[in-house]
Amino acid sequence: MTKKILLFAILTLFIPFALIWDQPAMAALPKGNRIKDPYAILRNALPIEQKDLREIQNSLEDTSDLVRGNRWPAVSKVASRSQFLLNNRKKQILDSIPNEKKGKAEKIILSLRDDLENLNEEASNKKKSEFIDLRRKSLSEIGELEALLLPGKFPYTIPTEFDNLPRLLGRASVNIKTTQGDMNAIIDGYNAPLTAGAFIDLANRGFYDGLPINRAEEFFILQTGDPKGNEIGFIDPETKAERHVPLEIKVEGGSETIYNQTFEELGLYTANPTLPFATLGTLGWAHSEEALDDGSSQFFFFLYEAELNPAGRNLIDGRNAAFGYVVEGNEILNNLGVDDKIISIKIINGLDKLESHA
Repeated sequence: MTKKILLFAILTLFIPFALIWDQPAMAALPKGNRIKDPYAILRNALPIEQKDLREIQNSLEDTSDLVRGNRWPAVSKVASRSQFLLNNRKKQILDSIPNEKKGKAEKIILSLRDDLENLNEEASNKKKSEFIDLRRKSLSEIGELEALLLPGKFPYTIPTEFDNLPRLLGRASVNIKTTQGDMNAIIDGYNAPLTAGAFIDLANRGFYDGLPINRAEEFFILQTGDPKGNEIGFIDPETKAERHVPLEIKVEGGSETIYNQTFEELGLYTANPTLPFATLGTLGWAHSEEALDDGSSQFFFFLYEAELNPAGRNLIDGRNAAFGYVVEGNEILNNLGVDDKIISIKIINGLDKLESHA
């Protein structure tokens, strides 16, 4: 039996009212465009504080609309500014990195400096494809530098009432093989440790192998994880009971993850989660219509459509937990349906970050 999330009905009912109240609501919406690149979302979700790298990263990410609009003078200005920032703040960046990682950081910075120089040249020459490729490489190198800043100890507190649940204390990457092709996803335990932990634990057990896509809503979700038989979740072989995972969502800029409360209940009507449902292939955890804390094994792929999910009106954000993103192969999601299945989910790396309990 499918453990449904009730959001499709809410979304269907909401759209007409969204159109009616479009103008009055605009004042409360977040400014700017929601980031839709999963790699950018994951970079911004890292628990680090290095303003110099963040400034370079965010400036480069913000060139997407400029490039699409062929606003090359503005693109050149950003490219030059990024190059200037790296050259002038190299010391601050290196000082923030642990001593044992400084050698690796210096090599990355040297490569990044060359790439930003070339990026500036491509912007001056208005070469769009070359600029995009170099920007992607530069952002990847910035991500590598930011990864060197990650704390050795898990930076957040998980409530003791959940001590018996598995948790992912970091990130893992997985390969998801389906009847329509393969996808790779990054699972984020920093911002959703229990949800990510449950998923990685079940994937490691082979729980998802062979399970069908049991729900497909066009432009909304693809859901799986409903085990064969009468059960609707994972039965722990030790306790013989269905394992339940609480709703957990971290607010952007917040210090700790929120458990078993929606943004609506907390009055956070304009808040953004650190892991938003903002891109095709966002991985979300399903819970029933009756409770927030009864998610067990079923999860869904969010089929993001910009026209249906504008920033500030996404009715899944704040009501369901996102715990990762498909970063490669997400185009096959548009081909999957209830006649398809998950062949296997294999952990590529990060299994060492999984702990079975506190």
